[in-house]
Formats: sequence, C-alpha cells, structure tokens
Amino acid sequence: MHLYLIRHGIAAEPEEYATDEERPLTKEGASKTRKIAQRLYELEIQFDLILSSSLLRAQQTAQILQTVGLSAQIEESAALAPSGDIGDWLKWYKQWQETGSRSLALVGHQPDLGNWVETLLWGRSQDALIVKKAGIIGLILPETGSPVGRSQMFWLTPPKFFLQ
Repeated sequence: MHLYLIRHGIAAEPEEYATDEERPLTKEGASKTRKIAQRLYELEIQFDLILSSSLLRAQQTAQILQTVGLSAQIEESAALAPSGDIGDWLKWYKQWQETGSRSLALVGHQPDLGNWVETLLWGRSQDALIVKKAGIIGLILPETGSPVGRSQMFWLTPPKFFLQ
C-alpha cells in the first residue's frame, strides 16, 4: 500500500486569526499547492482516499488535491489534527486496509507528519524529520500486520522540486 504524507501549503500567520483552526492558505500557498497537485496529476498519481486534518489550511490543501483529479474522496480525521495520535490512525488504517485500496494520502501538520514517518519507518520518533509546507513523503506499508517500524520510504520530495 502506498501512503503519501502531505503537509498543508503555506498558511496565514497565527496572529492574524483568533484560532489556529481558522488559518487559511495564503494566495501564494494555494497557488504553489495547486502547481504541486497538478504535477502529481501529470505523474499519474492517484489516491483512493485523501484523509485530512479538520483545520482549514489542511482542508483547503486536500480540496486542491481533489480538484485537480487526484482523488474523488476526502474524509476528515481527528488523528491528523496537531498533536493527533498515530495510534488512533493505526486503528482506522487497519479497518481501511480491508477495503483493498492501494493508495492513501494524509494531509496534516508538522511536526506530527515527520514524527509519524519516523514511527512507521523506524518504530519510534526522534523529532528529526521535517516535512516542508506542501512537501510530500511516500511510504510503502506492508500488506499485513502493523506498519510501525516495517514501512519503506520511496518518495521524499520538497515542494521546490515541483515548482521549478
């Protein structure tokens, strides 16, 4: 199973909004995210599902991915909100795995996405991996059993790679 972990695009500054949940993508953030999504489409990347944090900037990123044709379906997951629990996602993933789907995108936040990647690759997080805004990390998860410490990285792409 291919798992793509995608950080939301460039967002408005926190002090501009009453709550973190309300922060939207900036015009530049939306534009860059759209270019990256278009490039993924050109590479014939498809997601069976886009699972997103409920925060506005992540939802907008997921919608951009959907709009260019990368997936027909978006669902929200509390596990992808800041400080979300990978354990909750792993429970959800175990059930979702039974659908036979082959490709999943997670749209979330840093440092959580970086920590999740470390956990899936090495079995623990060391707060060392940084996913840039609109950056993408691709993992291959094992067909059976827990993916923790058993996954393989196949894609590590900073956003500037797609914007050249």
